[in-house]
This record gives sequence, C-alpha cells and structure tokens, in this order.
Amino acid sequence: MPDFLRTFDDFHTQVFRMETLDFYDSPSERVPLADFREGRPQDASWLGPWSERVRSARDRGALFRRVHVVDEPLSEYLVFELTCAYPSNIRAGEEIGILSREIAKELDVPDEDYWLFDDDRTGIMLYGDDGALRHVEVTTDPVVVGEHVRRREAVLDRMIPLQRYMAEAGLTPQV
Repeated sequence: MPDFLRTFDDFHTQVFRMETLDFYDSPSERVPLADFREGRPQDASWLGPWSERVRSARDRGALFRRVHVVDEPLSEYLVFELTCAYPSNIRAGEEIGILSREIAKELDVPDEDYWLFDDDRTGIMLYGDDGALRHVEVTTDPVVVGEHVRRREAVLDRMIPLQRYMAEAGLTPQV
C-alpha cells in the first residue's frame, strides 16, 4: 500500500479513477456518512487532504479525472458520495462523470475499480463484499494498462458530467 500511495506523488500529467461499486467502506467517510444518514449538516474538513492533492496537481498542469459507474436508482451511499464528497472534488479541479451500468455493459467495461497513472501504470483496487479495500495490485504490464486506457476513453466519451447528472437527478450539493 505505501508503494501505491507514492504513485500519487510521482505521476506527471494525468490520473484517472474508475469506480464501479455502489458502496465503499472508507474509514474517512464513516462519520460524514452517519451525519448524512441522520440529516445533519456536512463538515467538509474531511475532504481537505484530497482537495489539496487535486489542487496541487492541477496547479502544476496535471489532470485528475474520475468516472463512477452506477446502478439506478442510486444507492443511499451513492447519493451521499455525489452530494457530500464529489462537489468538493470538483471545486478542487477534479473532473467527475457518471455512467449508468447499462451503458458500461454496452461498452464492454467490466466492474473493475482501478487508478490509471500517466497511461503507463495502473492500480487495480480489490474490495471485499463489505466495500472495504483489501488490496491494490500495481502493474505496468502494457496489456493491462492498455485495456484500462481503452476503458477510460470509452467511458469518458459517454459519461454525464457530475453537475448535469445531479441536476437531472434532482440532487443538491451538501458541501
């Protein structure tokens, strides 16, 4: 895991994140998710470290992009993520899109979470059934990386930008 985390510090031009789960169990999200469930206001301070990382990359000319493949109707967790986390990411400079699972299947994009760095490294994220991250497989294998580049291009071409998706779904940012 430490080697994978260093990848966020040594990429050059772009990072892409493919998300496909309806729920992630991240320790940093547990309290904000509980607040969301109870209807309490969101404290955006938990988003600060990620926002700073994205802002710093953007300031040096690098790009962060993300596409989340979703089932509709959205799970409670996805409503939380779209309204309580992603708006802060967008303000920091990350580009985020939403893609329906049906379109992902049409594009032959399997349910696999990964990070793609500079089109030459990928970190395949392996989660348990509970949504908790179990392991990251980092590879520079050109076949695997090439397939992830193909998937990225396919989903970026068909995704709906987050702001438009939220407007169409009647969702309002909470941070």
